[in-house]
Amino acid sequence: MRRTAAVLCGAAIAMAGLPAGAPAAASAAPPALTSAVTTGTTGTTAPGTTGTGSPSASSPPAAAKLGWKKCATGDTPTLQCASLKVPLDHARPNGRKITLALSRVPHTARAFQGPLLVNPGGPGGSGRSLAGFVASSLPKAVAAQYDVIGFDPRGVGASTPALDCAPGHFAPVRPDTVPRTPALEQANLSRARSFARACGAKYKDLLPYLDTVSAARDMDAMRRALGAKKINYFGYSYGTYLGAVYAKLYPQRVRRLVLDSIVDPRGVWYEDNLQQDHAFEERHRAFLAWIAEHDAAYGLGTDLAAVEAEWHTMREALAAHPAGGTVGAAELEDTFIPGGYYDGYWPYLAEAFAAWVHDKDADALVGAYRTFGAVDAAGDNGYSVYTAVQCRDAGWPKDWNRWREDSWAVYSKSPFMAWNNAWYNAPCAFWPTPAKRPVDVANDKLPPALLFQATDDAATPYEGGVRTHHLLRGSALVVEEGGGNHGITLSGNACLDGHLATYLRTGKVPHGPGEADARCAALPAPKPRPAGEAAKAAPKPSPGSALHGLLGFRS
Repeated sequence: MRRTAAVLCGAAIAMAGLPAGAPAAASAAPPALTSAVTTGTTGTTAPGTTGTGSPSASSPPAAAKLGWKKCATGDTPTLQCASLKVPLDHARPNGRKITLALSRVPHTARAFQGPLLVNPGGPGGSGRSLAGFVASSLPKAVAAQYDVIGFDPRGVGASTPALDCAPGHFAPVRPDTVPRTPALEQANLSRARSFARACGAKYKDLLPYLDTVSAARDMDAMRRALGAKKINYFGYSYGTYLGAVYAKLYPQRVRRLVLDSIVDPRGVWYEDNLQQDHAFEERHRAFLAWIAEHDAAYGLGTDLAAVEAEWHTMREALAAHPAGGTVGAAELEDTFIPGGYYDGYWPYLAEAFAAWVHDKDADALVGAYRTFGAVDAAGDNGYSVYTAVQCRDAGWPKDWNRWREDSWAVYSKSPFMAWNNAWYNAPCAFWPTPAKRPVDVANDKLPPALLFQATDDAATPYEGGVRTHHLLRGSALVVEEGGGNHGITLSGNACLDGHLATYLRTGKVPHGPGEADARCAALPAPKPRPAGEAAKAAPKPSPGSALHGLLGFRS
């Protein structure tokens, strides 16, 4: 559930980007079309509801109209943008307002199925660019039936106010993450405490309202502003938890619900992060084993043990002498963690690894860091919202001795990301805002939901998908067998995408007798790049690289 808001540089990601400037002049709304659902899309008001959530939530005010304006990109010429004011505190609907940034790819078909809200995860992920990607990646006949709606959740990106607690918090070179000495532990603790203090000092009035329930209530404000009686929702990673929470609060407002790479709702958030460490260890070892299989390309050894030994030797050397004065042990981990999210990055990471081992090529390693790891250094807003939401959503241990004991226990079995992840989340031990209780997302009031989960997903391990399948009665689970990527639909797997398209077109879900209702084979592992390709080049555009750039590296 880790999140950085920045994405891959290069053409693979530019295809879905939004322009930096202000939107162009207002565009006309789509022509009135015969609708499959009784909703409008031009900002007409519709009856509201507070759902079945917090009894303290007051009746919402009348829905505001959305003033859609052109904000087209080269890849999404019909893209529109709008903003929506919502209460900071939904229990006080007439109090202070904040602003949410929205995007839309309008429907064009006569059979209109309503708005499809999309979310890339996080918390802290900007979702405006995802609308164009989803609209262009779905079959045209399916996408044409929906208004695909992207949005920056409260505190994120173009929404205002946007958080930035401590600019430069991840600037290199950071202390080694593994606290083998008291000095290292204190250095990392100081960073965590200072970040929590900075958030409390700058955003004392906002932090109590940065949580998943508030974001879900924002989504219902969007529904009302869109003039829709019900919404369709498609979320990745943390977006699956946000969708499940919305469905719990407003089950009668859910038409279709797609969850891809699913958070385990019973571990929110401390336990989920510990389980994530073990899963990332297995995924990292799979990457090292892949390097061993391709020894002819990389020359790092023909078995896992040999390659793993080279990895640890490299890490220790960089802890003592950072490559190019930039890539120390912490930055090395940041660089290779994205390989646990998406195996399309493996050839680029392996090239940088081999260049360092064979030639002590600092430029190659620094280049890989800037492409993959430096998103932390550039993602101050995403990380600020990530911590604010996760620290507020659920209780975290306040005794650092508990963190120390648990992290060393995890490290003894799964060293790759254990301490890096602990320090990433450590501000929650010192967070200035009291934690809420997590939402029980168990739900028997929904139409059939469609769930997607890879068996070897590291960021949201497989058990979370199975558990959510049991909690959402009537849901269907589609499993990618042997898949390890995080975010698996719209990434080139035709079997998975076929189930998604059928559901969005008809509402039908598969049914099977076992734990999964349908199973799809994973895509093949990547191949090493030809020797003539530049090792420092960014990944080529592909459905997988485009999606994973939008999801970020720590969704």
